[in-house]
Amino acid sequence: MLSKVIPEEKIIATLKAINKADKIVIVTHKSPDGDAIGSSLGLYHFLYSQEKATDIVVPDTIPDYLKGLPSVSEIAVHSEDPERAEKLVAEAQLLFCLDFNTPSRTGALAQLVTQSGARKILIDHHTDPDNFADVCISHPELCSTSELIFRLICRMGYFSEMTLESAHCICAGILTDTGGLAYNSNSPKLYTIMGELLGKGVDKDLLYRQLFNTYSEQRMRLMGYFLSQKMEVLPEYQTAVTAMSAEELRRFNYQPGDIEGFVNLPLSISGIRFSVFMREHNDSIKISLRSVGDIPCNRIAAELFNGGGHKNASGGESQLGLEETKQILIQALPRYFKH
Repeated sequence: MLSKVIPEEKIIATLKAINKADKIVIVTHKSPDGDAIGSSLGLYHFLYSQEKATDIVVPDTIPDYLKGLPSVSEIAVHSEDPERAEKLVAEAQLLFCLDFNTPSRTGALAQLVTQSGARKILIDHHTDPDNFADVCISHPELCSTSELIFRLICRMGYFSEMTLESAHCICAGILTDTGGLAYNSNSPKLYTIMGELLGKGVDKDLLYRQLFNTYSEQRMRLMGYFLSQKMEVLPEYQTAVTAMSAEELRRFNYQPGDIEGFVNLPLSISGIRFSVFMREHNDSIKISLRSVGDIPCNRIAAELFNGGGHKNASGGESQLGLEETKQILIQALPRYFKH
């Protein structure tokens, strides 16, 4: 039996909003990852089974490793077809905002989301959600937004009607946001949920291979370069820092999703408990932070790079150059680590 994490009044409000809406749109964050797409498609397939007209809109490109998920081709990508994406958001009567805590995380869609007259329901597991939604279902203690979608469907009384497609996508979101149940996954309730998803017919082993073991040759070569040429180990701070330029990524024919999981690789080194990966992207530096134990990634990301996230998995951004951004981190490490 799962604990009732989501308050009853929010379950009722969500169910009423779904029943009243004729046009529903699901929106998630820019650079969508497995949890963003998995939770969105999991909810999409549930709403479709209830004969609700539903669309998904994402700000930019969906990584290749997620394109095997059912109905992913139906998603409206704003960077590829802005007219269609903007029309869908503008006409929505109900907006589900998934896997982000502030509209700015939706990039080019942010203004459309905030100005929309649709009723808004936020479902997310990141800390400190902005006060922009009519219903806020925010639970940072859970492993993923996909877990929240599963709990929501069950609490609304529709578990028996959950389709295999919905279960498959929810499972994908859970697996990707826990590194295949390798971190942020110690809750016994999570394995109750996984058991229920398997009971729906999900082939977890096949899904795992599709998500984690079906990358291109160029990604493998890029990974080798990342580890052998770019990773800098700072044992005195139990830290590994890796920085890659846009030109280096282009050299390996970089595609969105190719670097998924790279930031976790240095954590396999004995004695390394904190890993940071910086990369040039357009006119800024994207920063991913991962840790094990009590090292607060979210605090470091917030204080140094105007970011945030979870204790052991966070992100940030810098408008400075790659080397300057790297030095800011390295010079700050003594504040967070004792020798």
